[in-house]
Amino acid sequence: MSHQSDRSHHRWVQSHNLPQPQLKLQQQAQKEPMFYYFAYGSCMCPVDLKRSLGENTHDYIIGPAVLKGYRLGFYSYSPTRKCGVLDVLPDDQAHVKGVLYQLPWRLSVNLDKREGVSQSLYRRETVEIHSQNNVYKNTRTYIVVNKLPEELAPNDWYSTVVLRGAVTCGLPEEYCWSLFEHMYKLQQLSQEHLIQAAEKALLPA
Repeated sequence: MSHQSDRSHHRWVQSHNLPQPQLKLQQQAQKEPMFYYFAYGSCMCPVDLKRSLGENTHDYIIGPAVLKGYRLGFYSYSPTRKCGVLDVLPDDQAHVKGVLYQLPWRLSVNLDKREGVSQSLYRRETVEIHSQNNVYKNTRTYIVVNKLPEELAPNDWYSTVVLRGAVTCGLPEEYCWSLFEHMYKLQQLSQEHLIQAAEKALLPA
């Protein structure tokens, strides 16, 4: 099914299941330009995304989604979060799970700002996303511009936000656990490197 026909189906399903306040919001959203956005990191958490976009984004969630032909990795350093943050890299043998949003176009500028597009931290990428047996061909996501040579561990705060988003938006439990283990292992390796560096500094000259 194309994303255009799915859009009509998606609106029909929502309009027959939403409480009145939410239905009103959905009807208002249909009157303005929208775009699809695939989040795989901290933006999976609608509470954290609201912090940057300035309004509640939970109502714009379509649902769990899959980006095929890519894998996750912490190949970027965030100067605001002061730790390693997520990126996606081409990999024919892998896939990335995340959250598909349908956002109002008026939020596009703030989303670019959050991702550091003007500072060349991330760039927009148009990808094909699979969600709920439907395909969304013109979906926006963000990819790191200058990748680190190896993964950099996230801090506890960033890890918590990512996991909160994954769980809140219904990603499979197995995927949430694999994401947790990936982040935990990176943090453990980082601690080991710090300890080794400290021990080396204490050795007599």
